[in-house]
Amino acid sequence: MGYPIYLDGFASLPLAPEAKEAMLSAWTNPGNAGSPNLAGEQAARTIADGRQYVANLIGASPAEITFTSGATEANNLAILGAARAARREEPRRNRVIVSAVEHKAVLEPALALRSEGFEVAIVPVDTCGRLDMNAFAKLVDEDLLLASVMLVNNETGVVQPVAEAAALAHQSGALFHTDAAQAAGKIDIDVFDLDVDYLTLSAHKCYGPMGIGALYVSAAAPKPSPLVLGGGQQGGMRPGTEPVALIAGFGAAAKVAKDRLAHDGAHCKSLIDLLLQSLQLRQLRFRQVTGDASTVPGSASLQLLGVDADELCARIAPKVSLSTGSACTSGQIKSSHVLESIGLSELEARGVIRILCNRFQDREEILAAAAYIAEAYALSHLATGEVPQ
Repeated sequence: MGYPIYLDGFASLPLAPEAKEAMLSAWTNPGNAGSPNLAGEQAARTIADGRQYVANLIGASPAEITFTSGATEANNLAILGAARAARREEPRRNRVIVSAVEHKAVLEPALALRSEGFEVAIVPVDTCGRLDMNAFAKLVDEDLLLASVMLVNNETGVVQPVAEAAALAHQSGALFHTDAAQAAGKIDIDVFDLDVDYLTLSAHKCYGPMGIGALYVSAAAPKPSPLVLGGGQQGGMRPGTEPVALIAGFGAAAKVAKDRLAHDGAHCKSLIDLLLQSLQLRQLRFRQVTGDASTVPGSASLQLLGVDADELCARIAPKVSLSTGSACTSGQIKSSHVLESIGLSELEARGVIRILCNRFQDREEILAAAAYIAEAYALSHLATGEVPQ
């Protein structure tokens, strides 16, 4: 058992051996897919295979997959690019709506559209972090151009009612995007069942390499306007020389994730159940922030009562990798917008940790992690001045 025990899967998942092997193979065979020679043809074949595997993961056609540098770029392309392109076709539609718990890579570009004359509305969530469908429905009318609701939240693991929201948006003639970066490889995704126009993916959230993501663009949806201009690769939507090795790694990770989806789901659920049971047996006082909401297997968002989560995470950092819902902005520690959106006070949010187990872990690691967390909890509790019971 190696240290630290890695429970920070929402931030990034370990690299799958299959993805590492695919990348090493690609790196040993240099070639530019745009070159008219054998090396170029081999690179193009590697890219085509990777695109096929990524498309298979979400039930799409390979032609509907555009590779990007990551989910942040894909989200920007979906929000900025799609909104600009769609408004040229339907200038009377001017409203963009996003949920309050979106990743900043969706919120920031959406808010930036206000400077271009768009109306941007933010839809609240309930106390478990689920989209408020009534509030969403009130904003859906003939003025709506584009809506974006993430499939799985990156702090709580809550699965959002994307298919239901997309159906409402489409009834009004609007377009729909979902950020599925935290969902791919964890839950089954079918773009036709979800009926979305755009969908964002991230390789390192599904056991692939960092530095690459993808945007699904339905064949029936308007193509987003490119954010960068260049050599015309990928239909001009995202020009630039394709990173062959990263695409190979992404494709290999996607293929394994598709094949192991049910097994990984059951395994990770058993691990998080074991961890929570062990923490309860060790007398930790906590509550699950997500209540009865559906979450991805292996995930938990816990409010540790009477403990500063940042202090606890720092205390056990050599043994267990955890993260909290706080963020440092301009030198000040502030609670996350996600936790604020579900109604937690700043003090309550300071006690929240997020956990995501992964396919490579076993019961021994999880039981050891629970022991370290419990030990740090006791020490952190005493450090706050609370009298032990």
